[in-house]
Amino acid sequence: MLGIGAALGVIMLANILEGGSPASLFLLPPLLLVFGGTLMVSVAGGTLADAKNAIKSVKHALTGKIATSADVVPVIVELSDSARREGMLALEGKLESIDDPFLVKGVTLAVDGIDPDELREIMEYEVHAKKATDKHSAKFFTDAGGYAPTIGIVGTVMSLVHVLENLSKPDELGHMIAAAFLATLWGVLSANVLWLPIAARLKRMSELECTRMEIVIEGVAAIQAGANPRVVAQKLRSLLPPQEQLDEAA
Repeated sequence: MLGIGAALGVIMLANILEGGSPASLFLLPPLLLVFGGTLMVSVAGGTLADAKNAIKSVKHALTGKIATSADVVPVIVELSDSARREGMLALEGKLESIDDPFLVKGVTLAVDGIDPDELREIMEYEVHAKKATDKHSAKFFTDAGGYAPTIGIVGTVMSLVHVLENLSKPDELGHMIAAAFLATLWGVLSANVLWLPIAARLKRMSELECTRMEIVIEGVAAIQAGANPRVVAQKLRSLLPPQEQLDEAA
């Protein structure tokens, strides 16, 4: 949200420095055509369920915070130590203090005595499903970023047709031509300042969240196998993204 807001601010500032008025950029017809048309053709390119999930993901993309994978490692190590000393059943009392639903689910299944291979399979299926959902959400906005400039050109052509119909009114042509190009402006601007950044953000957030889930899978498997907590900690830290490994070392 900070990046998009700053980009829009820079664009408006540049417009003012060039002698333009921000109010002149906000005409309803081009805004309606570009944003409404772009969203509708993006919906047409997938299923209604995809569109609903994508729209829900906007809030997560703009304001969502990602817990680092490193945060979950000490929790898993502590659970591993408890399971080794007190047994798997001792973990039930610790689940309420854990704020990671995926880890809670994995530990609960382990405590219930699910076969290790089946447990891993169940959790991997969940990761796979999340990746698929996130991929479709990101694709929705990637598609919107591709459609928006073309929709903007359509709007400009429509407006220029209107200009040509009014050549008998030379005093109004300048204003009408300027308004005509607003559709192209908003098409290109929305694609590169809004739709494509949201798509990129969703992809990156999905990568980080799925990496955390994969670390949880390995941690639950180690707990279930009764591995030494020190070995568990070393193994999970080796799976962290490079930057988080550097932060851990620091």
